[in-house]
Amino acid sequence: MHVRRALLLFAIVLLLAALAATISAPPREREPAAPPSPPAREDPPRRADGGREQLSFSSAGEPRTRRLPAGASARVTVAVEEPGQVAIPRLGLTTTALPGTPAIFPLLVSRPGSYEVRLRPASGAPERRVGTIAVRRPPRED
Repeated sequence: MHVRRALLLFAIVLLLAALAATISAPPREREPAAPPSPPAREDPPRRADGGREQLSFSSAGEPRTRRLPAGASARVTVAVEEPGQVAIPRLGLTTTALPGTPAIFPLLVSRPGSYEVRLRPASGAPERRVGTIAVRRPPRED
């Protein structure tokens, strides 16, 4: 008698679970996001929020030089056409980048100089320079 009741209770629980699964809404399918467009190729740096300079590089085309005053805060973005590792060797900075997912470096350089931005493709192709950051002394205010 107790076994029958237990089996009946078990069957009712399974029935209710199946009913709940049927009634519940199916998960929404996400639409794939459109890949971001490559950054603009302007020569002068743009001011980003918070007074930070925005320096953009791309592995497409010829390497560009971007200028930055010494001591200025910057955000360096490097868009690539193929997966690889992006580095600023003189600053000891390295990160990966994918098409549609650029390498991003927060940067604060106080010493003037020339800093190459390099790409080492994951395909094994030779490493190449995609740009240079030219850090210059800020103009003197007398």
